Order: sequence, then C-alpha cells, then structure tokens
Amino acid sequence: MIEAVRKAARGLARDFGEVAELQVSRKGAADFVSAADLKAEQTLFEELTRVRPGYGFLGEERGETPGSDKTHRWIVDPLDGTTNFLHAVPHFAINVALERDGEIVAGVTYNPVTHDLFRAERGRGAFLNDKRLRVSSRARLDESVIATGIPFLGHGQHARFLRELHQIGQRVAGVRRFGAASLDLAWVAAGRFDGYWERDLGAWDVAAGILLVREAGGTVTDADAGEDMLTKGSICAAAPAIHPQLIERLKAAVG
Repeated sequence: MIEAVRKAARGLARDFGEVAELQVSRKGAADFVSAADLKAEQTLFEELTRVRPGYGFLGEERGETPGSDKTHRWIVDPLDGTTNFLHAVPHFAINVALERDGEIVAGVTYNPVTHDLFRAERGRGAFLNDKRLRVSSRARLDESVIATGIPFLGHGQHARFLRELHQIGQRVAGVRRFGAASLDLAWVAAGRFDGYWERDLGAWDVAAGILLVREAGGTVTDADAGEDMLTKGSICAAAPAIHPQLIERLKAAVG
C-alpha cells in the first residue's frame, strides 16, 4: 500500500508544482486537476491490482470494480482535498484503505507535499512516518480544538451544519476547517485535533482515517453514534472523553 501511494504521489507532486502557474479559465484549471486525479487513481489501481489481483476496488473516480476475492476490497481516494489542490494550497492527501469482510484492517494517508505518511494496521497501532500516534488526552470540550467540513456548492445541508456549528462552536476552544477529511482524521489520530465531525462524505474519504483514529486510541462513530460511517457518509471521531460530548451537541442540533 505504501509503495503504491508513493508512486501515485510522484505524479501528484509534479502536477501540484504546475497548478500554481495555471492562470487559466475555471474550466481549464478544473480539467487539469481532474486529469491529475484520474492519473493518480489509475496508478493506484494498477499497483494494488498487480500485487493483489483478486481484490475488489472502490475508487472515487472509477467506482466499484468487483474482484474474484469477495472478502477483500481496496477503498481509494487518489486526491482528497481537490479544491485545495486546485488553489495551490498544500493540504491534500492520497487515501488508501483495505477492507476485509466489511472491516477496515489497514490504511494509509499521505500528503505528497509535506511527506507526512500516516499508516495503521488493525491491532498494530497507528504511525506518522516512524512515530507512534496517540489521540489527545483532553477531557474538557471547552479546552478542545475541533475540526469539521463546511458544506459547499451543491453539497450537504447548510442549515443543519449551522445548527451543529452553533451547538459546538460556542463550547470549544476553536473550530478548524482545512478542507481534507482524510487529514482531519489523521490529525485527530496524531492528537493535533481533539475531535472532528462531518457529513456528506464518501467511503474513500474516511476509510483509512477510521482505522488511524481507532489504532491511536480514539473513538469513531457516524454522526448519530452508530457504526455506519462508510454507508451513511457521516463521521464523528475524537479522543475518548471528547467523543460523547460531541455526540451530545450533535443530537442537540437536531431539535
């Protein structure tokens, strides 16, 4: 997985170096990024399929490709944080997870610009490069920094998000929106954020991060405290003491 991610990253890093120079129409720049996205996913598909030819593949761009091995599936986002990439903001990642019998057993999240490589394997811990990760030890919501994602054009429910932000924002030390769900989760695993919630996500956005946070000692559910993160498209991940407090605030926002 790491080798495949690093190979795809080389192309993205080259393209990122060019995107800052693209003073072209919105359509042209978007097409450039779309091409970079597709190239990265094709590289990941080829590399992962080469070493595990029977595994299924779920990618953001190519969709579902069933495999002969029905127990294993790759879940891949070749470029999480596309808008950041498009605007030459160096905060985006390649995301690869391995699912076995419906459970995430390995995950890699890699930022090709900073070379931060987050990795986790079930039962073996979470790491940033060679450093073992642990979630934050904070227990008070009013001392916590919480990450989220803001619904943008054509996505999500703004009214619901504003209710949730009102419930959480006035009770925490800060709210951050950096624009890449995979890195938000990785930063929860690293203790940089104390918690994170978001809705309207794809399985490829969160699959690797779910394992990263859990292997770093954190708690992960969907935004309704269930276990349907991959299918429901919502997530709430946090330090163990912070998670129930976030869920309480999210439930309060429904009324």
